Amino acid sequence: MQLSELDISKGAGRLAGKVAIVTGGGSGFGEATARLFTKQGAKVVIADLRADAGERVASDIGDAAHAVSGDVSSAKDVGAIVSETLRHFGKVDIVVNNAGITHVNQPLLETDEASFDRVFRVNVKSVYLFVQAVVPQMRDAGGGVILNIGSTAGLRPRPGLTWYNASKGAVNLMSKSLAVELAPWKIRVNALCPVAGDTPLLADLMGVPDTPANRQKFIDSIPLGRLCRPSDVAAAALYLASDEADFITGVEFPIDGGRTV
Repeated sequence: MQLSELDISKGAGRLAGKVAIVTGGGSGFGEATARLFTKQGAKVVIADLRADAGERVASDIGDAAHAVSGDVSSAKDVGAIVSETLRHFGKVDIVVNNAGITHVNQPLLETDEASFDRVFRVNVKSVYLFVQAVVPQMRDAGGGVILNIGSTAGLRPRPGLTWYNASKGAVNLMSKSLAVELAPWKIRVNALCPVAGDTPLLADLMGVPDTPANRQKFIDSIPLGRLCRPSDVAAAALYLASDEADFITGVEFPIDGGRTV
C-alpha cells in the first residue's frame, strides 16, 4: 500500500472500520492498547479473566468496546470469546494476544510443575487456541492481523526466569513461523517484545519486593533509563495493526529502551 493511499491526511482513524480482540484488556498493556485502538476508530472486544476489570474498561470507553470474560488457556472459552465478537461486531480483523503471566523470579529448580504448566498454558497455548479460532474467519475475509505479546525475556533472558523466558521465546518464534505459513492468506503476524513494564507482574519478574531501590536496580539495566509503559506497547501495536505496516510480518519488535542491543 502506498503512503498516499492511507487516509492520514484526512485525520481518519488508523484502524477505522476494524474489529479487534485484545486479551488481558482489563489492565496494563492490554487496557492501553484497547483504549488507543478505539481512539483510532476500531471496535474492540476486551477479553479478560476478571469480568469486573474488562467491564470497567469497556464501560469507560463506551459503545466501541465490549467486555467478555474468559480463560485464554481454555479452548471452550476462546471459542466463546471469538463467537461473541462475531455476534456483537460481525467480524475479527485483529487479535492482540496480550494476556500473560509469570512465575516468581527464583532458581529454576524451585519452580514447581503446576507453575510451569500455568505459564505455558496462558502464555503459549493461548496463542495456539486463538489462531485455531480466528484464522479460518480471517482467511475467508481476505486477511487479518495477529499480534502476540512476546518479551525481551525471549531475546535476552534474565536468570531466575528460565521457564517464563522459555514461554516468551516460544511466543516470539511461533509468531515468525505463523507469519510465514499464514502469509498466503494475507494474515500478518508479529511479536511485540517489551522489556519489563510498570504492571502487576513487575514484582514477580524482579523476584524481590517492589521497592524504589529494587526497582531502580532493574531500571539500571535498561539503557534509556525507565520501565516500559503501557502506552509504549499500545503505540507499537497500533502501528503493526494498521495499514501503515501492510508489508511487515514476522518481526520480533523490541519495545525495550535498548535492553536487547
